Amino acid sequence: MKAKSLQGTSIEAIKQALQNSLSDGFKPTIAILFISVKQDRKAVCKLLNSKNIDVFGATSCGEFINGTQTEGGIALLLLELPKEHYKILFGDSSGKNLKETVSSVTNAALNHFSNPSFIMCSTGMTAQGEYFDGETFVNSINEIIGPDRIYFGGMAGDDWTFSGSFVFTNDEETDFGMVALALDADKISLNGMAINGWKPMGISRRVTKSKGKLLYTIDDKPAVEMYYKYLGHTEKLGDESFNMFKDLSIHYPFIVKRASGETALRSPLSVDHTEHALEMDSEMLEGTEFWFTMPPDFDIAEEVIDKASAFKKENDTHADALIIFSCAGRPPVLGPLVSVENEGLADVWNAPMAGFFTYGEYGRAPEGEQNYHSGACCWVALKEKE
Repeated sequence: MKAKSLQGTSIEAIKQALQNSLSDGFKPTIAILFISVKQDRKAVCKLLNSKNIDVFGATSCGEFINGTQTEGGIALLLLELPKEHYKILFGDSSGKNLKETVSSVTNAALNHFSNPSFIMCSTGMTAQGEYFDGETFVNSINEIIGPDRIYFGGMAGDDWTFSGSFVFTNDEETDFGMVALALDADKISLNGMAINGWKPMGISRRVTKSKGKLLYTIDDKPAVEMYYKYLGHTEKLGDESFNMFKDLSIHYPFIVKRASGETALRSPLSVDHTEHALEMDSEMLEGTEFWFTMPPDFDIAEEVIDKASAFKKENDTHADALIIFSCAGRPPVLGPLVSVENEGLADVWNAPMAGFFTYGEYGRAPEGEQNYHSGACCWVALKEKE
């Protein structure tokens, strides 16, 4: 597999970069495209279509390739891969049951390949402000294709505008659905890992009252007051103009213990002042054990890079291309360290890389199960088998 990554901040820049990439005889068959909602994605798809390049695309909250990170731009990973080794599948869930959409897409892949693996992107938020249910998405995938099937991916973003995110192919797009790159696992190896890096603080806590995504009490105490007190911002209680998610909880999510024993990050999105409850990004059932988190530091990026390096060494494996799905919350939290993290992964795998900042991540934690993540850096390395 040959691969090249390129980026630009306009369709003209992408047109020139694409022309330059083809000048040495490189003949890509597929483009993995991460693009800002501010850009004309239809024009980019039309350009790629004119070159007979298949498109797997998602909108972003920032995008990056080797050596370059943009906000409001375009990133492309071009792959020269035999068409019989992959298939792009699209599922629009508008007005449908999400599980039905997942079933349709994954069964189409199973009918096409006896042993498929997947790169998957879902939408993150609709134009009407409806969040995509990552937990249901992953549970549906695991139920249909089995928990051992390999897949990685992320939720599309919209530059933090919450105006609607999109996934798309050459000629189809949706603000509520999924796109999947199904790969013949007998021909293409897929290795990856999802890591968040946040550390627990103090004793564990327990959800004592919740309903859906609303969290009412923690250890029988009002959740809103307890969380604001923990963050030292009790003066913001009752302030409906305060953006709790962007100003606070993106830095201080919860570390939640799953039934399997694994942990995952979950973040309060806002305060429901009518219900006097925290609105979470995912349901936290009564009895759920969790921890508040410590302020992130430099070893978050170090852990991601070190574990990728150890994985590569232990498995004696290499990569032709690298894709990174990194939570949109990591840049405001880690600052320059997020570039250190992404560039460090590209250096470990020594391969053309592209990625974007997401509203959620899909993948397998070290020694864990396939899951939906929040706040994670999820990388996936692709290698054509000899």
